[in-house]
Amino acid sequence: MVRSIPGVLTVTEPTGPNVPVIFDSPHSGADYPDDFGSILPLSALRVTEDAFVDQLYAAAPENGAVLLAALFPRCFVDPNRSSVDLDPSSLDGPWPEPLVPSEKTLHLGSGLIWCTCYPDIPMYDRKFTVAEVRRRIDTFYKPYHAAVVGAIEAAHQQFSQAWHVNCHSMPSFSTAKSPEGPGNERPEFVLGDRDGTTADPEFTALVRETLAGFGYEVTVNDPYKGAELVRAYSNPSAGRHSLQIEIKRALYMNETTIQPNAGFEALRANITRLVEVICAYAASKT
Repeated sequence: MVRSIPGVLTVTEPTGPNVPVIFDSPHSGADYPDDFGSILPLSALRVTEDAFVDQLYAAAPENGAVLLAALFPRCFVDPNRSSVDLDPSSLDGPWPEPLVPSEKTLHLGSGLIWCTCYPDIPMYDRKFTVAEVRRRIDTFYKPYHAAVVGAIEAAHQQFSQAWHVNCHSMPSFSTAKSPEGPGNERPEFVLGDRDGTTADPEFTALVRETLAGFGYEVTVNDPYKGAELVRAYSNPSAGRHSLQIEIKRALYMNETTIQPNAGFEALRANITRLVEVICAYAASKT
């Protein structure tokens, strides 16, 4: 069964025997709201998407897991950032609560509300109204987070444990938005557990070893450690494990045209095998 909030997210429930595993794809959305108000063309905005990541993990429900996917684009409002990660200077008035802008927001323009696009192109010729930012949070951000935490808590309530996999892709080379600067080639996969704080090391090792066994280059917490969605809802000591997985885009898509390439089906087959391993692991622990 697929549940959806139009323009916001889809939730695909398990079709196989339930296991306490949740996959979420927060950045694969491509439904651009009419009130976006960016000065850039759609072709420039689309390079920010983790395009097709939800399709790569499409086998999750048949293996007993929940699959969530955002429908809105991350550059409209980013569900993998804190709701207070806003630059006050980007607003046309005072925000009603204290803000905690990150370095990415202040120096790279890519916090909760993106101000610049790859590589470093201004997306707007105006400031945001407080009302429009509040609408983006209330209409898009909060329902997505509620769905993720709801799925995790439902699994934990049933099985006393839950494994949450936060699914992403990354540009094949670092950009001007990257802390280390542009031009560095990425590994094929990067796993992030925030230096071992969001998932049992055994689970991170299982995913790393599975992907390495397929022949991929895999790093852990370098250069991505995981962000808000793995931070906010993980608690390994209480049986809530969250792991971020980043996939190098050149493995499966043309990064200029935003179209699947010749490697797409082979990668999807390997991601399906990874999903099977993760779901079998979770079942063995409950």
